Amino acid sequence: MTDIELAKKAIKGDDEAFLRLLSEHKEALYRTALSYLKNEEDALDAVQEVTMRSYDKIKTLRMPEYAKTWLIRIMMNHFRDVLNKKKRYVLDANAGKLEGISDDFTYLEIEEALSRLSEKERQLIHLKYLHDIKIKDIADMTSTPEGTVKTRLYKAVKSLRTFFEGKEEKELDGRGKKTEEMESGN
Repeated sequence: MTDIELAKKAIKGDDEAFLRLLSEHKEALYRTALSYLKNEEDALDAVQEVTMRSYDKIKTLRMPEYAKTWLIRIMMNHFRDVLNKKKRYVLDANAGKLEGISDDFTYLEIEEALSRLSEKERQLIHLKYLHDIKIKDIADMTSTPEGTVKTRLYKAVKSLRTFFEGKEEKELDGRGKKTEEMESGN
């Protein structure tokens, strides 16, 4: 059964179809929650909250073909609620690695780069590149014109590129400086 068929049945009140639909997208929801909340326990709580919210609101899903997008939007709204509740958002990229995710320093570099973006820019990067959601769908999800989404996405990617190019230059400058010092005998 396709997502669209499952969503249509779920909208009509079929609990089994709702559970299957949610099961189809639980990994994407969990990855999104983990990337935002940086904590496995909080991510699982977020998925549970999204499950409850989506179950309560399934009848409001107007376009069954956008069920995944609808679920991710509920997740994003939950993040906004959590952030409003905390009144501030602290991202500590130096707190160490997430268990079971990656031992690679590249992960920390990406987290550091993402931490320099605004919340809206981070959200766009997640939706577009982690979930491969089309710009038109992102625009619908966020109630933002497509042109604005494209502009914000362009600026976010440009900011990330600038961050990584600057980091690369620093590494090269550091190596070049060490080489010069060694050659001069200092």
